[in-house]
Amino acid sequence: MSDDEPVPIGVKLGSTRTVLAYPDDDGEIQTLRTLTCLATYEDALTGEERVLYGEEAAREYPDEVQFMLRSGLPEDEDRAELTKTFFEEVIDANDVPENSGVVYAIPTIDNPEGLANLEEVIEESSIGQALVESYPESLCGAIPARGDDLEAIEEIFVAVNMGSTNLEASGYRRGEQLAPFTTGAVTGNEVDRMIANYVEEETQGRVNIDTQTAREYKEEHADFDDFESFTDIIQQPGGGSHEFTIERSVMDACNEYLDDAVEEFCNTFLPELANDYMKVYQLALDNRIVLTGGMACIPGIVEEFERRVSEELDREVEAVAAGRPDISPSLGAQRIAGRLVDSL
Repeated sequence: MSDDEPVPIGVKLGSTRTVLAYPDDDGEIQTLRTLTCLATYEDALTGEERVLYGEEAAREYPDEVQFMLRSGLPEDEDRAELTKTFFEEVIDANDVPENSGVVYAIPTIDNPEGLANLEEVIEESSIGQALVESYPESLCGAIPARGDDLEAIEEIFVAVNMGSTNLEASGYRRGEQLAPFTTGAVTGNEVDRMIANYVEEETQGRVNIDTQTAREYKEEHADFDDFESFTDIIQQPGGGSHEFTIERSVMDACNEYLDDAVEEFCNTFLPELANDYMKVYQLALDNRIVLTGGMACIPGIVEEFERRVSEELDREVEAVAAGRPDISPSLGAQRIAGRLVDSL
């Protein structure tokens, strides 16, 4: 890639994490991954307002940090401004190329105001001077799962995005999104809340954890193939520490989530797809269902989703996910950006 050729960048501004994917100087795709949050503080010497973002903000200012995309989109002007500030901090701190063609992976949410606010964030960003486009997140996330290039754009399949704030499902016919479905009733965030509640129950009220700790338990220990109980230690308010073991809480919450996700997929989304696009429905179920999103990272969830859907539909189906479903939308968006940049 020459110095004056735009750099193809894929971006996913997520409710929990933001991921950018773009080539390094050797042409290898690198990913920049950070928590979608920021905190402000006053410089002790100058009195000027300073900004921290990502893991540093969450660690140093846990009581003040703001996750501005908790619903998946910037809901109002204030959150849009916070998102702009956050994104520019990420761009500046990591020297993300301004001379770039950028493709954004956009969630499927029926929220015109939130989508308009996100569009404003995207358009006012300092990157994407050559071109800016957006594509559905579940399509972008499916691209790395279905091949080494852009094979997914030429196929008929169904994608399920298991995100923090929504469960999304869509049919795709040669890149065209069909019968998009979204529900906020089945989410990764709700799993975190359930884990926190179940930990309190499992320890007979002796242990209370926040949702961030619950999320860490889920990301570090949840496993549909080979879950193992684990121990943790908390500091007691009056001094000393308390060691406890978790045997059920994490997987009870994850199993409930998967049951609900399969129920929504099989009994709400698929009937709508079949009613509007019967042939696509038939062809898509003969193909592999693609799982994307943070919850799809749990070991064994792809095979367990496949088994439960097959049982619910009384027919054999197959499912697949990329090696890293949490970053696959940005990787897929980057491949699209590469194709678009090449056509300039």
